[in-house]
Amino acid sequence: MRSVRHRPLIAGLLVAPLLTGCFAAQNDSSGDTAGGARLKVALAFPPSENFSPYGADATLLSRLGVTEGLTKLDANGTAAPSLAASWKQENDRGWLFTLRQADFQDGSRVTPAAVASALTHAGEAKPLTAALSGVSLTAEPVGKDQVRITTADPDPALPLRLSSPGLAVLSAKAYEKGDKVSPVGTATGPFELTQSTGATAATLDRFDDYWGGLARASGVDARFIADGTARTNALRTGDVDIAEAVPVSQAASLDKGHARETATARTTALQLNTEKGAFKDPGLRVAARAAIDTSALAEDVYEGHADTGEGIFGPALTQAESKRHKPEGRAKPQAPDGQTITLGTYDNRPELPEVAQVLKQQLQKAGFKVKLEVRESSRIEGDALEGKFDAFVGARNTMLDTGDPVSVLASDYTCDGSYNLSLLCDSSVDKAVEKAENTADTAKRQDATMAAEAQILGTDAVVPLVHQRIITGVGGSVRGEILDPYERTLIGTGTGTGTRR
Repeated sequence: MRSVRHRPLIAGLLVAPLLTGCFAAQNDSSGDTAGGARLKVALAFPPSENFSPYGADATLLSRLGVTEGLTKLDANGTAAPSLAASWKQENDRGWLFTLRQADFQDGSRVTPAAVASALTHAGEAKPLTAALSGVSLTAEPVGKDQVRITTADPDPALPLRLSSPGLAVLSAKAYEKGDKVSPVGTATGPFELTQSTGATAATLDRFDDYWGGLARASGVDARFIADGTARTNALRTGDVDIAEAVPVSQAASLDKGHARETATARTTALQLNTEKGAFKDPGLRVAARAAIDTSALAEDVYEGHADTGEGIFGPALTQAESKRHKPEGRAKPQAPDGQTITLGTYDNRPELPEVAQVLKQQLQKAGFKVKLEVRESSRIEGDALEGKFDAFVGARNTMLDTGDPVSVLASDYTCDGSYNLSLLCDSSVDKAVEKAENTADTAKRQDATMAAEAQILGTDAVVPLVHQRIITGVGGSVRGEILDPYERTLIGTGTGTGTRR
């Protein structure tokens, strides 16, 4: 994996793009919560980094209601108050955030010094959390309830960036063991992580002093079940109350009303290794793209629970449909002539191995020889980032890390991107992305973002396959579940079991 340098970034949407999806349930702590039953949840992805708050596990902690940042994203994708009650921009590089009164789960107070320390640790983390890729910031306490955050370069999207699960605020106790940052008992959310049995289960207890009110459930028992059929069966038999990422093949097996479909910003795509191997040749990348029938994937593999891939950003991002550009300057296709390629994917999302099988057949029909490798996500992602596959099928929520589409293009498709699975390094792409980064006006920035998307698609480093709708399995007694198009939140103070209203 290539190193990431901190480069100037003049970024941000003053108003984030609207998503067509919305949160299907809001936190509602009304009702009898003092003796609420424990909530049983089946999750698709186990912790892969010992619950580190900076990598993939950061989203896991956020979805379970453990961690919070200064801000959060609301249903429309705009920055909303969380641990910060309000904020104001002082100049093009400086922001002043006013904190609400809140406590950490270890009993200490959320102070300006604690917040500044947490953000400083995030900026020094290795590997760097995705939300700070290309960004350098400093945080300092101001008075009794304010924090001043200054960026090295103008960043009007900073309130959006601070909503990232990778920028959660933890107490001083979390950092006592040096590089091993622990969220156990050091976060601020409605549920406290109290026990973990590695990659199989975790126990969370209600945090009774949560600033947002007493949670309906007395705790959460989380199980990590990679197999989608097993997750669905656990819901169907009553072993769990909520099952995330129900396979489309299993949705019909649930009782009516128990399968909740949510339009998301998640795109399943084929990333082609542009640095070495067969797909270093752009003509072979064109041949691979031409061989793929995305409608067959949407209709057959996803059984209509997805839209055919049109770009990096799917229809859940409203600007994608109206501002999309047609890629230009593509290479001429080259005959595969029996070129052998290795195609990798993971099985935590059960459709992906089936997608890979269909792609294998389509590519072989076009003249490629294809070897398929499927592993659990935490055991294959590192190899994918290091370029050990010729092609890789993955599903990416393009609005997950910062809520800013430009940041996704920078991290996934530029020479110094921190999540560049295609290992793309193209000067024209870098210039197009940089132009989008340097545009602050909302409408113009959206135009520049979609122009950069077209530049990336023109390299054929990525082949968008489908834009997903996520299915969540919800038991009949559950209320207050949160169906989040950003996939950052699943459980809140109002989530629990009881008679539906």
